[in-house]
Amino acid sequence: MTPQRLAVLKILAKSDGHPSVETIYERVKPDFPTTSLATIYKTVHLLKQLGEVVELDFSEESNRYDGNKPYPHPHLICTRCKRIVDPDVAAVTDISQELSEKTGYKIMNHRLDFFGICPRCQSNA
Repeated sequence: MTPQRLAVLKILAKSDGHPSVETIYERVKPDFPTTSLATIYKTVHLLKQLGEVVELDFSEESNRYDGNKPYPHPHLICTRCKRIVDPDVAAVTDISQELSEKTGYKIMNHRLDFFGICPRCQSNA
């Protein structure tokens, strides 16, 4: 574990904002000026393979990453400011179990995203 990789892991573990690779790079660069964007991509990919990070894939924008809760959980995504929030909802586990029981599927993973306009953007409208 290099110091740069450790810095990336710390940023992801402490972040509640679901940063993109570009955002992580901007946060790492002041402490490690020789670090490349490719190094950040490789590190995030490795952390994803190790199960330390969840990737939120957005086809038209940069993917975002969650190291704070590196397991499947729902997200609330603001369509205006792109803010992502992790709601505390236990019902998703219940839905996964119910789907498995009713269909016979062995649920390996899931992704549940809700899109809307956050309170901050609603008040600025």
